[in-house]
Amino acid sequence: MTDPTPPGRPSPPPSPAAAPSPAGVPSPAAAPSQAGAPSQAAAPSPAAVPSPAEASRPSPAFRHPLVSRVAAIDCGTNSLRLLVADVGNGRLTDVVRRMEIVRLGQGVDRTGRLAPEALDRTTAVLRDYADIVAEAGASRVKMVATSATRDADNSAEFVRRVKEVLGLVPEVLTGDAEAQLSFTGATAELARPDGDDGPYLVTDIGGGSTEFVVGSAAVLPARSETAVQAISVDIGCVRMTERHLHSDPPAGHEVAAAVADIDAALDVVAAAVPVREARTLVGLAGSVTTVAAIAMNLSAYDAERIHHARVSAEDVQMVTAELLGQTRAQRAAIGVMHPGRVDVIGGGALILDRIMRRFGFGEVLVSEHDILDGIAWSLGKAHSDR
Repeated sequence: MTDPTPPGRPSPPPSPAAAPSPAGVPSPAAAPSQAGAPSQAAAPSPAAVPSPAEASRPSPAFRHPLVSRVAAIDCGTNSLRLLVADVGNGRLTDVVRRMEIVRLGQGVDRTGRLAPEALDRTTAVLRDYADIVAEAGASRVKMVATSATRDADNSAEFVRRVKEVLGLVPEVLTGDAEAQLSFTGATAELARPDGDDGPYLVTDIGGGSTEFVVGSAAVLPARSETAVQAISVDIGCVRMTERHLHSDPPAGHEVAAAVADIDAALDVVAAAVPVREARTLVGLAGSVTTVAAIAMNLSAYDAERIHHARVSAEDVQMVTAELLGQTRAQRAAIGVMHPGRVDVIGGGALILDRIMRRFGFGEVLVSEHDILDGIAWSLGKAHSDR
């Protein structure tokens, strides 16, 4: 999950109609571009994050018959992300990778419902994504939704809006399914003929939940799944912040309460999956990549340098202590900090720190590839199996 906020997406080409719409996704004319999400202090307006490869709007191009252009959309508690990729011949090549903070899970831990303004922000970004997917000419599209929609009483309204905009029903993943896809996306590049550093513990620190998966590196494209043991627990950067970290900066008793909450969840993890068998900890998502960027003393977010960086437990502890001791304004001034992560990064860093302390990992291998890549791989495999 990348966190920089470079200038907005370039304007579309003059003739988007030349790009045929994939099945189930409205044409650009039917999906107007984002008019902007409502702004509020509790949940910042979306901020687009194009990948470095996105120098221009995507356009359908000739592709080998064994290569499929697919689109994966992941809606989490904090962010809404899109990956358009070409999959085939054992490779996954990015066409567009986007991330926007929509904070769909705003207040869900307290109210049990998706807030109207959070639904509006999410819908606005989905309209933009529908436009991008149609112009890219993706042949297969899949959207998954995770923690916030699992918890919400009014998730049917979310499903209705997605169907209206994208023409498809989002798959609301179970925690285990989410974990499997995250593991596949994170480890596909790590499998080597001469062996690897597995078994791996892949931990995906989200806004509302964190997934833990233990297994060997996924072998792709031979199979879309690999034997893993997984569990999802309800600790995430948004949930911990809304539940405990209220002061600016968080007070000592608030941090202690968050630690107790996280440690109780890690007790459940330890009883459910063989964490101690893992040789390598792989950390996913924006909390982990942001901590890594700070530990690496980057002046600006650089996904290429962060991907597969190794960060020591001592550096994670140091960065976590600094973040929890800073005011919101101080955190916002950090060059690598995404505006939508300023208020929740302390909670996310604390989760990573407690994981490493509890299970004795001396370092974390940071990955920019995660559930989005797992979804794309699964779509590509479905295409090759036809």
